[in-house]
Amino acid sequence: MSDNTSAPPAAWPLVALFTAGYVAPYLLPTVVGRLDAHLPLSPAQAGLVGTALLLGSATAGFTLASRIPRLGPRPLARLGLLLAALGYGTAASTALLPLVVAGVVVGGFGSGTATAVTAAGIAGHRDPHRVSSLGLLSVSATAGALYLTLPHLGGGHGLPFAAIALVAALAWPATGRLGGPTRPGPAVRSSGRPPHPRAGAVLAGCLLLWSLTQEALWGVSGRIGAEQAGLSEAALGAVFAVALGAGLLGVTGASAFGTRLGRAVPIGAGTAAIAGCVVLTSSADGPTGFAAGEILWNAVYPVVLSYVIGLAAALDPRGRWAVFAGAASSLGTACGPVVGSLLAEAFGFPGMGLVLGGLLLAVAGPLTAVALHAGRSPAATAAEPELRVEIAAPAIPTGAGKPRRVLLLSPAARRGQKARAER
Repeated sequence: MSDNTSAPPAAWPLVALFTAGYVAPYLLPTVVGRLDAHLPLSPAQAGLVGTALLLGSATAGFTLASRIPRLGPRPLARLGLLLAALGYGTAASTALLPLVVAGVVVGGFGSGTATAVTAAGIAGHRDPHRVSSLGLLSVSATAGALYLTLPHLGGGHGLPFAAIALVAALAWPATGRLGGPTRPGPAVRSSGRPPHPRAGAVLAGCLLLWSLTQEALWGVSGRIGAEQAGLSEAALGAVFAVALGAGLLGVTGASAFGTRLGRAVPIGAGTAAIAGCVVLTSSADGPTGFAAGEILWNAVYPVVLSYVIGLAAALDPRGRWAVFAGAASSLGTACGPVVGSLLAEAFGFPGMGLVLGGLLLAVAGPLTAVALHAGRSPAATAAEPELRVEIAAPAIPTGAGKPRRVLLLSPAARRGQKARAER
């Protein structure tokens, strides 16, 4: 009898791929800032180039969500890393605006492909929360190191793109530990529709709005610090560096604590805490309040994100909801800077913070409800296939010439059979 199931993927290749896929969004502020400073682009146009990058990433996620098992994680991961290296490398090597934009879009699609494969792999891992926490820790450390290093390596728009391409190239050896295309055996039957469709759709929609609010604030944080809190450029850089360090500590704590409280409490309470940080940061009229808001926000945000990634993985062990949720998050991130700028112009920074904080509180309830639903009805059990294995019994001297066939049901199938009998 052949075994058509694959072993859960190792953690370190997924962490490497996670880092390569997410480093571009993490470096978006410096990417947009250098495009504005060194190319004939206005701040709004440079922001649109960053939005194009994130839209390319979201497109990859929506396109590949249901195709990863059939196409295979290894070929798709290598394709994504190749597109990222070529796209961002092209954007780094030329000052021709059409080529820069084309390279950014291609690179964004490559980053999205890498994150889609990562999301599917995390969903199939024995401990999704631990892997997602390690991934966030890795990408935060990488982005923090680049934020500290890039200013000392010279000017020009291409340096951040070259760094992202280099990270993609360094992740290539990790793809050798990923699997190829899989074809389930005839005895294993699975629906093409992801389990828990309503909960998954609510999660994806809420995560779009959740990510939009984060990026809306991040997109104008520099302006708030400089124009409203009165910080210099050097002081702003110091605040952001400390905030990234707080994020590393937060993710480390979340990884060590695990899911002892489940997912509902960290997601619900964490989102409410983020809403308070958003209001505090946007209304700060001095360095202390601004620094406190930024540091607390960056400490809590990756913690909640690690639990959200684990929640998406719990809804479907095949990773389809994880990929859809990641693509929805990329879409919200792409729209965030535009929304933040529009809200700031319409209501000022404090008014923008109140709107964003209210939006976060509005999605905290549905996110918590989905986490409670996943805790009551784990998708790993609900989606477990009814594996039927035929075992030939020893031949009996008297009786039929054909061997008996014993039908073994999976635990999920036996529970379902017992429930039907009781009804």
